[in-house]
Amino acid sequence: MKCLEIKNLDIAYGKKQIIFGFDFELDECQIGCLLGPSGCGKTTVLRSIAGFEQPSRGEISLNGKKLSGFKTHVDPEKRHIGMVFQDIALFPHLSVEENIQFGMRSWSHEKRKKRSQELLDLIGMSQFMKKYPHQLSGGQQQRIALARAMAPKPSLLLMDEPFSSLDIELREQLAREVRLILKHENISALLVTHDQNEAFAMGDNICVLNQGRVQQTDSAYNLYHNPRNRFVAEFIGEGSIFSGVVVSKDTIETDLGKIKGVLPESLTKMANVEVLIRPENVVLSDMNEIQAVVKARYFRGSGFLYNLKTIKGHELFSLIPGKDKLSLDQVVGLRLKIEKLTLFNPS
Repeated sequence: MKCLEIKNLDIAYGKKQIIFGFDFELDECQIGCLLGPSGCGKTTVLRSIAGFEQPSRGEISLNGKKLSGFKTHVDPEKRHIGMVFQDIALFPHLSVEENIQFGMRSWSHEKRKKRSQELLDLIGMSQFMKKYPHQLSGGQQQRIALARAMAPKPSLLLMDEPFSSLDIELREQLAREVRLILKHENISALLVTHDQNEAFAMGDNICVLNQGRVQQTDSAYNLYHNPRNRFVAEFIGEGSIFSGVVVSKDTIETDLGKIKGVLPESLTKMANVEVLIRPENVVLSDMNEIQAVVKARYFRGSGFLYNLKTIKGHELFSLIPGKDKLSLDQVVGLRLKIEKLTLFNPS
């Protein structure tokens, strides 16, 4: 069953339209992500789901019940939706236990106590139940904010950049933890983020937005390996895009030389195309098919990601495993290793 269904959503502030024909679906117990650069409309969509913004067109339904649409607008407090905000917003005068119980004020004392203890055990923070927010670290505060939002068992949990104030390593770790907690509780959730690593760590279904329009909704794997357009290809992961010309049914001529692969039958000879080259497609070679200079390097745990500039001035990235690192300004030989071509129309 679908938990969340959004159809043909338009949202405008006065005469300025922010969201254009937005479509999205989320199954029960799934975790979705709205991913895109700052200002693309992610939070606006989230606020409309919560009921804080009224769309100018389209429908939003939760578990088959229409929340927004023609002559329909359910008030935010009646939507049974939980929210975790960017600024955490725990009550400083309440203990950890009292913060978690805040959304269950209509429950009996025994039920509130039992539910808060369940969640504290789940997030591994039972020993902090009598502490106050200022006595916790940023990551601990975020766990409590999540527990508070989950406590009344909402139909949907919305999370607006919840990890943005944390350092990068803690962000990804917490994203993975939160995913496990949500799956354990069978809670459907929607995360807004501009960080693809967070989206990949949490999301079953990721919707990439740019300038208020959906670019692609897919799994993390497909967004990386099968991007639908150039924006998605450049926004997700590292890579370079090269112009080329089709010279035969399986060959494209580029500034990097000839690239062979299976081409769509619709491509005719001499057609202009753009080819996506990912870091794993660029490998070191003593054959010196392509010469390049090492301009920068970034440690990636199992190896290094190198920013390379070819003799002709083109930029490439290469992910090379191992502990031995190349020197900056070192000249290296490269070759392309591409199993499946990713192509775009130049237009």
